Amino acid sequence: MIRIGLLGASRISRGAVIEPAARIDGVEVSCVAARDPGRAAAFAKEHGIPHVEPDYEALVGSDAVDIVYNGLPPSGHAPWSIAALEAGKHVLCEKPFAMNADEAQAMVDAADRNDRFLVEAFHHRFHPAWVRALEIVRGGALGTVQRMNGRFNVAIAFDPGEIRYKPELGGGAMMDLGCYPVHWVRSVMRTEPAVISASATRHESGVDTSMRAELEFPGGVLATVECSMSEDLPEGLDVDLEVDGDAGKLIMTNPLVPHAGSEIIVERNGETVREEFAGESTYYHQLLHTAQVLRGEAEPLTGGADAIGNMRVLDAAYRLAGIR
Repeated sequence: MIRIGLLGASRISRGAVIEPAARIDGVEVSCVAARDPGRAAAFAKEHGIPHVEPDYEALVGSDAVDIVYNGLPPSGHAPWSIAALEAGKHVLCEKPFAMNADEAQAMVDAADRNDRFLVEAFHHRFHPAWVRALEIVRGGALGTVQRMNGRFNVAIAFDPGEIRYKPELGGGAMMDLGCYPVHWVRSVMRTEPAVISASATRHESGVDTSMRAELEFPGGVLATVECSMSEDLPEGLDVDLEVDGDAGKLIMTNPLVPHAGSEIIVERNGETVREEFAGESTYYHQLLHTAQVLRGEAEPLTGGADAIGNMRVLDAAYRLAGIR
């Protein structure tokens, strides 16, 4: 049995871990800890979690845990993931992986030093829709990739307690939203880009509410990444990916949560082919993959050098936008 300990009694834990764990053989949520022990106890009762630890330190050291799910704000990713790894636990860490690339490197070093797995929770990457999209591109159907565009916009209302409006916790549009399209285009290319320009709109709280960055990959392949959490945006998600090659074009609608309905559209030789996707959630596939990694049945698709590379792009974008 793979026993999961939850750092934080958070909303994301429900969909990302608790619900899929209930449907995957050999996986269970064994305990939870939160800053407020009373909140942790109520959360455990609501979701049938058998143990409540008094604090994060007790959870990462618990003998009832094989892997820690770190669903804390980004400011808590490095310190508590490293603590868990040093305690001999594997870690599934939410995105963005860390506050910056230096923290990401320290996390990866801790995983290597302790021979533990460290997986970044880019849940989209594990869904069959993404497997298929990458298969199309890497199979040469588009020819040589020349340009890409990734976009993730969704309105997030300002609230004094909203962590995405708190720079000290790792808030901001590029950290919370833009990390996804950065990962999409990096996954397509499998090489590391340079950030050649970036501009942002800044909220009075200090975080960026929108950002646009231009990336250049080896060989001159260009990519535009856009994200916005402006309160003025229309309701709903505005999320897509376009990949242009010299022999065709791929459009992926809803690359973030393809289980909610996604299409891969390939335009090539004057013809358009569409494939539709739905099915099990990205979180189900993510947890299933993580279990397979722990059982020695798969190699991690995220984490390690990939996680460090993504954070380096975010760091560079923030520097060029004049925010860091």
